[in-house]
Amino acid sequence: MTVDDANAGGGAEPAGPPTYPTPHHEVDHTAEPSHDPLAIRLEQLILGADRRYTPFQAARTAGVSMELASRFWRAMGFADIGQAKALTEADVLALRRLAGLVEAGLLSEPMAVQVARSTGQTTARLAEWQIDSFLEGLTEPPEPGMTRTEVTYPLVELLLPELEEFLIYVWRRQLAAATGRVLVQAADDEEMVDRRLAVGFADLVGFTRLTRRLEEEELGELVEAFETTCADLVAAHGGRLIKTLGDEVLYCADDAGTAAEIALRLIETLSHDETMPALRVGIAFGTVTTRMGDVFGTTVNLASRLTSIAPKDAVLVDGALAEELTRTREAPASEAAATEESARAEKEGRPAETYRFALQPMWQRPVRGLGVVEPWLLSRRPT
Repeated sequence: MTVDDANAGGGAEPAGPPTYPTPHHEVDHTAEPSHDPLAIRLEQLILGADRRYTPFQAARTAGVSMELASRFWRAMGFADIGQAKALTEADVLALRRLAGLVEAGLLSEPMAVQVARSTGQTTARLAEWQIDSFLEGLTEPPEPGMTRTEVTYPLVELLLPELEEFLIYVWRRQLAAATGRVLVQAADDEEMVDRRLAVGFADLVGFTRLTRRLEEEELGELVEAFETTCADLVAAHGGRLIKTLGDEVLYCADDAGTAAEIALRLIETLSHDETMPALRVGIAFGTVTTRMGDVFGTTVNLASRLTSIAPKDAVLVDGALAEELTRTREAPASEAAATEESARAEKEGRPAETYRFALQPMWQRPVRGLGVVEPWLLSRRPT
């Protein structure tokens, strides 16, 4: 929603909507908002206000420069709209709030833009899902001649306050959990951004070939089932789902044992589903940089590479994670020594030490971009 400096300085609206560069997108974002009466009614219902401002008017009313307003709104993922009168009081208030956080010194300007971008990206995906998968299934016209929009309006009117309250509830819960994890576990300020985590990738084998055989609807159902199963298992066992990539999920955990348990649970669960391809998982343990809910660094790259070389329905881990599992007594340092100790304990009539996992060293091999690594095959140790 950028405007020329000349327009911003004069305050007069141009004769027609100009075009502006959109460096973040390849599509034209200068289109006028919809003028369909039912679409406008739906927009008013959802936004709770009428269109009142052009982008320049909204920025001026909020007391924000047009340049900063454009940065905020593009960061939130909203399209450039030229000088269309399409913004509301809520848009002005949002600009005031972000600018106020910067003016008060609570956020730097780059951080405020990051807040806008991370919020926009997350909620955009949520909104798309709700429209594509949720509302679409509930708004089939009950009578001939009725449009989907006519059916959608009363449904949105009923659902909107409930979904809004639920969204706030989940966000507060997630914020509390994330704050607790970071503040309790971080020993110093540096660890707030760079922390030691276990990072796991789970990847469906032969997915590309599968896309050529399945219909679009079948493929969509398979991906949804895969992502849902992974999300449920990761959350249930104490991990955090970072992102899904169709045939691949990325998760992390604060300790090696949790990450290992999730990996084996994923293999065990999906291998019993005849509709699912084989799965392979790679896990690495080490320093990870976190940013906007995502994770980066050599540890993440290594986990991805381990996944690519893992056998079907198997889990490969790096040496650091194997070492951490042995340090925490969740896997024996030597299977032979553990077997001997178990036999000795049985002979002496005392309980033997039990382990959750077994580790088998694999052949060292070069991994693209990371040099030579020695992966370990992770399995569940029989009790």
